[in-house]
Amino acid sequence: MINKLVMKALKHLHIPVSFQKYSGKEHTYITFFSYLEKGEQYADNEEKVTGHYIQVDIWSKKDYTNLYKRVENAMKAAGFIRTSAADLFEKDTKIYHKAMRFFIQIERRE
Repeated sequence: MINKLVMKALKHLHIPVSFQKYSGKEHTYITFFSYLEKGEQYADNEEKVTGHYIQVDIWSKKDYTNLYKRVENAMKAAGFIRTSAADLFEKDTKIYHKAMRFFIQIERRE
C-alpha cells in the first residue's frame, strides 16, 4: 500500500521511479524504500495508526535542484512530511545523490 502511494505521488514527474533499485538506462532516476514502519497510535491494545518512514533518493549525473523541489512538493501534496535531506556524491559511479526522508501516518483499517 505505501509503495503504491509513493509511486502515485511521483508518477507525474516523468522520471523513472523504482522501489529499492533501478536497472534502466536513464542518467536521472528516483528510488525509494521504507526504512521504518511502526505503530504511532493505539487503542484497546490495538494499533490504530501506523507511521511510515520513507527514503526517496534522486540519482543524477547533472544538477538535480529543480527535481528535488518537484519531488518534495509531490510528496507533500500526497500527505507526507519531509523530515530531512542530504546532498551526497557517489565517488565510484560519479553520480550526484539527494537522499530525502519523509513520514506519513496512515489509519489502519480492520
